[in-house]
Amino acid sequence: MTNPTSKLWSGRFSDGTNPDFAAFSRSVNVDLRLWQEDIAVNRAWAKALADIDIYSNEELRQVLAGLETIADEFEKRAFRFQEADEDIHMAVERRITEIAGDAGAKIHTGRSRNDQVMTDVLLYLKHVLPALDGNLQELQSTLISRAEEHVDTVMPGYTHLQQAQPVLLAHYLLSLFWPLKRDRERLHQVLDRADVMPLGSGALAGGAFPVDRRSIAEELGFARISENSIDAVSDRDLLLEVVNVAAMIMLHLSRYAEDLILWSSTEFGFVELSEAFSTGSSMMPQKKNPDSLELVRGKAARVLGHVTALQALLKGLPLTYARDLQEDKPPLFDALDTTSDSVRIFTGAVRDASFHPERMRQALDDLLLATDLADYLTRKGMPFRNAHELVGKIVNEAVKRKVPLTKLPLSALRSYSSLFEADVHEALTVEFSLRLRELPGGTGPDAVREQFEKAKNCIEMERRI
Repeated sequence: MTNPTSKLWSGRFSDGTNPDFAAFSRSVNVDLRLWQEDIAVNRAWAKALADIDIYSNEELRQVLAGLETIADEFEKRAFRFQEADEDIHMAVERRITEIAGDAGAKIHTGRSRNDQVMTDVLLYLKHVLPALDGNLQELQSTLISRAEEHVDTVMPGYTHLQQAQPVLLAHYLLSLFWPLKRDRERLHQVLDRADVMPLGSGALAGGAFPVDRRSIAEELGFARISENSIDAVSDRDLLLEVVNVAAMIMLHLSRYAEDLILWSSTEFGFVELSEAFSTGSSMMPQKKNPDSLELVRGKAARVLGHVTALQALLKGLPLTYARDLQEDKPPLFDALDTTSDSVRIFTGAVRDASFHPERMRQALDDLLLATDLADYLTRKGMPFRNAHELVGKIVNEAVKRKVPLTKLPLSALRSYSSLFEADVHEALTVEFSLRLRELPGGTGPDAVREQFEKAKNCIEMERRI
């Protein structure tokens, strides 16, 4: 029976590890989630060792059967960790040695935890990133569905948190579709870069046993093998990329969450979250708080912090491997968990939210059409910069007189310019303003319908692949 206090690397040492340091250096509580990947790597490595006669056929059979037993123990949550198990990799190796004896003790031949860990992590990313991509696609589909319900709903558009121009709610909702598309493109690029197997790089110089790395890569589902053993074990670019992509996703969700939180206030009243995605107050019985979106906004800060943590970890770290790199996984795992959870919650909140078109229409400030008034003059021949200045003076008069811009009489407008004619008030309507913005990508009704089709086609094409 393996001594539960004996480390797999303890031959060099005469004294035991300080108990506090042993606990301090243990990471199995973090990297436990890699058990499936670690067993897969061990399985492929054992086959490669058999191909070069390190294992006999019988030894290989014992090891593969032992790995199946370990997998079953993990599945049933029956795996028993020991004090000496610093991480999931050493735990699996210790257990296979218990089961298969000397055959199990050969499993680490020609490899290091340095290349084993990175192989496990890359395999993990190849498994979990497609799930995150699927969550983002679901959010995109939800945005399309909600936007289709509100293709005729007009709302104020804002710059500087001040009303600027009228837009369609559908146009606003679809404005999140495209950042998510870019986020997904980044994920796909990261997945391609994760498709490189480091196993066989050893501690830093490459393995000393002639295993067929390309055959191992094929067994594990990698498209390529790493080209430089030093780079393979020391590089953490990909992990930082993943966390950066997660941070970008969270930034996008956080900004839109901020809008929806603001819109759900009594002062705006544009949207109401469902009770399923709201909470109450422990003191004030009337409260219905948009906590789901506030938590998404708050968790964005957490993921941004993980970017900084990884950057700080890697900055100035010498090549190739140092134990500092054990700290790369907590920010990676938490960033992925937090982002995946946030995407699902945000999707549910948007899916179940009730938008209030009447309130949005009532909130439209008459001054939203000032740009249209300047455009009217420009179409009549006045240079836009002159029209802009002139309309600014007209707006100032309307504000002082407390008269809506659209209600200023033609005589008042003509006192500023003879270019104003009887058709000016027909041009000063929300509907006219929207119809003018039919350029591709604009908020005009036809342009938004065209945008629908492009968004739907994006999703449909992906589903065919």
